[in-house]
Amino acid sequence: MALTLIQAAQQTTDLLLRGVIETVLDESPVLRFLPFENVQGNSLKYTQEVTPGTAQFYAIGDTWVEGTATTQQKTANLVILGGDADVDNFIQRGMSDQNDQRATQIRLKAKAVARQFETAFITGDTSSDPNAFDGLRRLIPSSQTLDAATNGAALTLALLDQMLDLVRGGKPDILLMSRRSRRKLKALLQASSHYVETGDQFGRQVMMYDGIPVYVSDYIPDTETMGSGGAVHSSIYALTFGWGDALGGLQNGGIEAVDVGQLETKDATRTRIRWYCSVALFRDNACARLRGINGS
Repeated sequence: MALTLIQAAQQTTDLLLRGVIETVLDESPVLRFLPFENVQGNSLKYTQEVTPGTAQFYAIGDTWVEGTATTQQKTANLVILGGDADVDNFIQRGMSDQNDQRATQIRLKAKAVARQFETAFITGDTSSDPNAFDGLRRLIPSSQTLDAATNGAALTLALLDQMLDLVRGGKPDILLMSRRSRRKLKALLQASSHYVETGDQFGRQVMMYDGIPVYVSDYIPDTETMGSGGAVHSSIYALTFGWGDALGGLQNGGIEAVDVGQLETKDATRTRIRWYCSVALFRDNACARLRGINGS
């Protein structure tokens, strides 16, 4: 059964690990929603529908026509994400009267892991970094991508609605965008007297569009290139989360906080934060991308 990291944190009795997971969650809106399933081995093969099967009406005695759906097999490979936090034993012993130096470094390392995950979640590209996983830019196909214009354009509510219409199976769970795009969307909604905020399931006030919560990712750049419009554009993503049917994460063992212990080459203690993880888009039309949004 797939679990979000929030559910995983609630179930762990390890206070260090719980603190690491909570820190990761604070740094990433995506990880609050993304469901994870533990998989065996280092990859997951899954079958994705390409074209639906067909059906039709028949008269008595008609010859029935076969119309099987076509599928393709895809593979999501687990990657190794993490980092080491070394704390000098003298600093830990002599300078922890106000703040536990080791706990501080572990928290900062957990933040780094969360930031790297969300960076890859958006822009990960195995063709340029084979150690990473493919992010939304590569996972969402061209059929689910709407260009604002050949050379980019300002955001409009009509463009946002067109992008949302690409998502099938109900409304997406969230809209994910940069801070600049959110400011523009907020201005558009205020101008049309449709600006709404509400509390989400995590107790935060969030902006809503057509009943869909709007979240910001600091890892969606405003420097994308669109045609001859220059590197001043951004993308907005409509995301539906669901393991096996929409957008989901996979991992082997979950996030781990490993006490490596005393180092041989220096008087320090090492803690390793590691995560064998990846992301899979099980159904193409569960997500969509609007690209080419400029700052106008």
